Amino acid sequence: MSLASLFPAWAGPVFRYVLEHGLPFTLKIAGTSVVGSAVIGIVLGTLLTVRFLPLRGLIRLYIEVWRGLPLIVTLFLIVYALPQMTFHLTFRPWVGAAIGLTLWGSAQVAEATRGAVESIPREQHEAASALGFGWVGRHVHVVLPQALRRLLHPLVSLLVNVIQNTTLAALVGVTEVLFAAKQQIERLAAPPPAGVLQQHGFAIYGAVLVFFFIVSFPLTRLAAYLERRLI
Repeated sequence: MSLASLFPAWAGPVFRYVLEHGLPFTLKIAGTSVVGSAVIGIVLGTLLTVRFLPLRGLIRLYIEVWRGLPLIVTLFLIVYALPQMTFHLTFRPWVGAAIGLTLWGSAQVAEATRGAVESIPREQHEAASALGFGWVGRHVHVVLPQALRRLLHPLVSLLVNVIQNTTLAALVGVTEVLFAAKQQIERLAAPPPAGVLQQHGFAIYGAVLVFFFIVSFPLTRLAAYLERRLI
């Protein structure tokens, strides 16, 4: 008995469509958002420890705005509202979704980075200064390497949240995994010749659930392991 015979005839085309049309956008959005969130968040979180109050105030405003807004509101602002403004900034839907997730994610990382940097004992800063390091050198060579060790757990947790939140991109017209699955459910429910006049929503959405669980569960276990070992 072949593996294909274990599944109904409609499952193969559905799987291929989701794999070819939905998964690439999910990976693009998740990859771009995680990298952007980590880079921007670590820089902003480190600068948040500077004693220059105007700079700290601006960064704090950035964090509170993008952490406080519902993520779907942020996506709508970027994809639908910005094109209506003076500069007519227009992004492809998946790019807009990646930007929205990056804004949200970088705010989370910035706050975590601030806590990690401030948790490094003051003696470490003083020892680096005694060795002749300036503020940049002190943080790059001494403080951040120690702080990043403590950041691994929140960064892995962020990766899980970003992967799960890519499903919101469907609301701004991105054909990611969930939206591709929805399209196939509607196709199968349509009358011939477009569809087969069958309802398979439970099975297809169940497969999407299994997909996200398979991706997310190992990462959540990794985050828990890192929390026990590194914190």
